[in-house]
Amino acid sequence: MTIDGLTGSYGALMSATHEVTNQVPPLIGHDPIAGDAALAEACVRHADQATLASLADLGRLAGSEQAQEWGRLANENVPRLRTHDRYGHRIDEVEFHPAWHDLMRTAVEHGLAGAPWADAGSGNRHAHVRRAVGYLGWTQVEMGHGCPVTMTYAAVPALRRTPELAARYEPGLTARAYSFGLTDPAAKPGLIAGMGMTEKQGGSDVRANTSRAVPQPDGSFRIVGHKWFTSAPMSDVFLVLAQLDEGVSCFLVPRVLPDGSRNVFRVQRLKDKLGDRSNASSEVEFDGTVGWLVGEPGRGVPAIIEMVNMTRLDCVLGSAATVRAALTQAIHHSRHRSAFGALLVDQPLMGNVLADLAVESEAATALAVRLAAAVDAGETAFLRLAGAAAKFWVCKRTPGVVAEAMEVLGGNGYVEDSGLPRLYRQSPLNSIWEGSGNVIALDVLRAMGRSSDSLAAVTAEIDLARGADPRFDDAVKRLSAELGDPDRLPLRARRIAGLLALCLQGSLLLRHAPHAVADAFCASRLGGDWGAVLGTLPAATDVAALVERSAVEAVS
Repeated sequence: MTIDGLTGSYGALMSATHEVTNQVPPLIGHDPIAGDAALAEACVRHADQATLASLADLGRLAGSEQAQEWGRLANENVPRLRTHDRYGHRIDEVEFHPAWHDLMRTAVEHGLAGAPWADAGSGNRHAHVRRAVGYLGWTQVEMGHGCPVTMTYAAVPALRRTPELAARYEPGLTARAYSFGLTDPAAKPGLIAGMGMTEKQGGSDVRANTSRAVPQPDGSFRIVGHKWFTSAPMSDVFLVLAQLDEGVSCFLVPRVLPDGSRNVFRVQRLKDKLGDRSNASSEVEFDGTVGWLVGEPGRGVPAIIEMVNMTRLDCVLGSAATVRAALTQAIHHSRHRSAFGALLVDQPLMGNVLADLAVESEAATALAVRLAAAVDAGETAFLRLAGAAAKFWVCKRTPGVVAEAMEVLGGNGYVEDSGLPRLYRQSPLNSIWEGSGNVIALDVLRAMGRSSDSLAAVTAEIDLARGADPRFDDAVKRLSAELGDPDRLPLRARRIAGLLALCLQGSLLLRHAPHAVADAFCASRLGGDWGAVLGTLPAATDVAALVERSAVEAVS
């Protein structure tokens, strides 16, 4: 063999080693709204086909390469706090990457912030369902910017407790215009809202707050104190809790006062968080900060609960979106990756895992959109209890579901480029935000005890599926038995909250989902034949049908 021949053979060999096969193509060009059968069906069920069609542009954008790049850039380029300008003046401003503004602008302009309240007032009977479906689809792109979008949406019903404040600020909060920057709120085409509740010494126990408000001759108040968690400090207005002689009270605090001057709003630092990296969360000090009373003195907790009830709805929507995003990645990977001579999706054990993930996702989606429909219908009693139970269960389930989806991708799922690590870091947030597990479980008991209307409304919803499946009927009986010993209710609050949510999900799926979905749900979640981990559905489960239903398709 000549040297030239050896060289030629070696070159050919080297070339062959760089032929890479069995790689998964990028997940782009799909529609996570209309292309998701469970979400699209829920939208039409609780609204109509026109409502789904109105989200077509948002769905196409959500599945685009451009939107995915916005999400990546917003998370890799985290917010930066500027406490002072070059001359030493206190400014307390937060800077964001342009991609963050693209995400926010898209959400606000498509009506995912405060717009539904104005739309509903103009006669749109499905405004909140439309918004929920859009929110669930769009936040799969990037979860962090959903926080200020949520708080803007949630601030409106609380603000309506004081009509003069609502008249001044609601037009901006419900506008479909995104206008970043600290200027007079009255002069801005659109506003973003934030919230300041918890303090260092109290956490969820807001009655332990020490911030105080002092009334002024002009009807305003001056607030002195701090907030340990204030998300989205770049927002235009905030609902803040502070003490009056009458007790904890709620105040509207603008960043810029009506005369154009900056309100005292000292951002001490931004939180260094596990996830939610694109969103700024901060510690804030008040020192003579101007605010206006929302609602009645000493009734701050009921006032801000108006906001919390809506933010808890978005906790459920956001967790359902996280689960759906992880499932979409897992199915896409398994449909394009081969192992041991077959596509992963065709491997029986992998099919079981994917089907179990699909059942979890559809159950979360069905319950989340049902809660939004309750807002449209004015079902406050139902929403009070069902919202708390759903917040506990759906949010609590999310980290384990995302972890399982990550395993579908193997080592690739552990790498940042896949997007799964970002979903995993984000996954515990909604279980903590607006009341962590024990707080919410005990709130479920409060909703049952203080308002029999709430328990009656939820029971009526569950009973709509009575007789459809014996496993479901047995679960409802177990729930009733759990409520039979009042002295031990607090100890079993988590069990009760979880079982209540499962019964609600079961009722919805039995009435509205394909038989294969409802049967798998009842056999696993309600029937007791379910392992400690996902991917243990009974052998008779039609896993192929479940996976095929959950594959998100492109929609023209």
